[in-house]
This record gives sequence, C-alpha cells and structure tokens, in this order.
Amino acid sequence: MGRRRKKGRPISGWLIIDKAYDFGSTEAVSKAKWLFQAQKAGHAGTLDPLATGVLPIAFGEATKTASFVMEAQKHYRFTARWGEARSTDDSEGDIIATSDVRPSSEQIDAVLNDFIGEISQTPPQFSAIKVGGERAYDLARDGQAVALEPRRVMIYELRIVDTPSADETVFEAITGKGAYVRSLVRDIAHALGTEGYVSALRRLAVGSLRAEDGITLEALESLEGVEERDRALLPVIDALSMMPQAAIDGPQADRLRHGQAAVVSAAIAKGVRGERAGTVEGVLAVMHDEAVAICELDGLKLKPTRVLNA
Repeated sequence: MGRRRKKGRPISGWLIIDKAYDFGSTEAVSKAKWLFQAQKAGHAGTLDPLATGVLPIAFGEATKTASFVMEAQKHYRFTARWGEARSTDDSEGDIIATSDVRPSSEQIDAVLNDFIGEISQTPPQFSAIKVGGERAYDLARDGQAVALEPRRVMIYELRIVDTPSADETVFEAITGKGAYVRSLVRDIAHALGTEGYVSALRRLAVGSLRAEDGITLEALESLEGVEERDRALLPVIDALSMMPQAAIDGPQADRLRHGQAAVVSAAIAKGVRGERAGTVEGVLAVMHDEAVAICELDGLKLKPTRVLNA
C-alpha cells in the first residue's frame, strides 16, 4: 500500500501578515494556509487578538526554523491608559480597580530604567501559558484563580513616544522572548502608584520581519490565484538574520543535506564563534544566499540539526 499523498501545495517560505484587530493568530494561520493551498503552515509566536501588526507565518521548510524566529527581538508600539486596571490587562477585560492618579511624562521617565534590562515579570492571568496542561486564559475565563510564576524576561529598549492626554501615554519597546507588554504596563502603573492597562498594541517587527513589508489577509484574499499570492512569500533565510551564518560550498551542502557533518575553514569557524568558546548551536549554513541547514559548530565541524530541503 502506497504512502498517502499530502494535501496542498509543497511551498516553503515566510509570510509577514499585518494582522488586523480582533483576529486570532490561529485563525490567521488557517486562513493563510487556505489562501495559499499550502501543505504545512504555522506561526512564530502568537499575537493577542486585540493587537495588530507582524504575525510571521511559516510555510513548508520554514516551519523548521520557527523556534529560532520566536527567539528574535520584538518591537512594539503601545498605548497605556491610566486610572483603571482590567482583568485581562487590556481593554477586553472587566474593570477590577481604579485610581485618580495620572502620572506625568517626567514621573514616567523617572521609573522606566527600572523596566529596562533583565527584569522579573509575572505573565497576565489571561495568557497562553499552560497550567496543569490547560491554557491560563481558559482557566481564567472559567473563573478559576490562576497562579503564574514570575519569569525573567529581557526589555532592550523602552521609551515614551507620545502623550495624547493625561489619561494615555504611547510607548515603544524592544523586548526578548516571553515578555508581555500587558504585564509591563500593569507593573509600570503600580510603580507610579496608579493602575493601568494596554488600550492599543501594535507589533512593528519580529527580528528582521517588519510590518511595513507585510500584507493584510484582506489584501491577500483580493489577489487572483495562488501564483500571485506566492510573490508575497520571503525566502527562508530572510527571517534568520539574527543567527550566525557559515558560508559553505556545493560539496559541503550535499553532506549537510544527507545528515553528515561538513568541515569549514578556521576563518569561517572563528567568524561564527566570535567571542564564544566551545560548541555553538543554531548556526545557519548558507550557500549562495540559500539556507541549507541549521547546525551546531563543534570545532571545525558543522553538524546538521535541521536540514532545509530546497
């Protein structure tokens, strides 16, 4: 009995969706997969339904690299509304506390340094984190108290970009993996002796994938045929600029694609390793600007951990 043929087109690449407001990440992936008639699709990190902006969607071989894209820095623009706390830490939730305190820009600036660098952050009750095998937001919607442990997250940049009114402040932030903007606003508000929640949130970039290079699902749907939609796809390598790269030749690429180690020059190994010592994981082997495999560098040997088939 022969192998069952997979449904859909065997396409590979990254799609930058500029996600609309009040649209779920899983729903966006399903819609994109249908529009491209793709065999395989997935996203590199969820985006809240009430948030807009960059939602990277991987097709085919790109799905093998999604975990690396999830590690990339995220750039956000968001609005904090002062004087109210919400159960969800955004505008969707119920009001659970109020305050008459409205912080000035000077007062906010004075505490921002406390939220830059590696900080401790407790995720929102309404989050996708699993507790006992269930999503925290499902437990919270059922009225259960969810005890989430604080975690260490990285905030690389945080600054005020606008103050529309005494009730609102607009920020931009660049964060690492696992950081919640909703928690950030909640905690800044408490540091200022008030309450606050996120009233608007837009993700401007995930690594090198930027909102201005994205496309909305509505615009994709208006295109005629999958061939025209294919022009919106980016090569797998375009999403991996944050990874150290090793240039290889044809014979080395053949070895990696067969699951065998390839030997690189001392100069290439030194360029990949930089100041690091020992084995380097997550090295992208590249031939003629094409991603061949994700490897670990052990001495002068590139050992493939995920082979990317052309």
